[in-house]
Amino acid sequence: MSKEIKSVIRLAPHNFLQDMVGALSLVVMLIGGLHLPGLF
Repeated sequence: MSKEIKSVIRLAPHNFLQDMVGALSLVVMLIGGLHLPGLF
């Protein structure tokens, strides 16, 4: 599996970076949405 990840990063680093930013933004929205009701 690590060989596959390394080859993806080597072949398309820009796409991998976009995917990582997208996944991180989804995690941030999930955590924010779960904590939002506690603020009110």
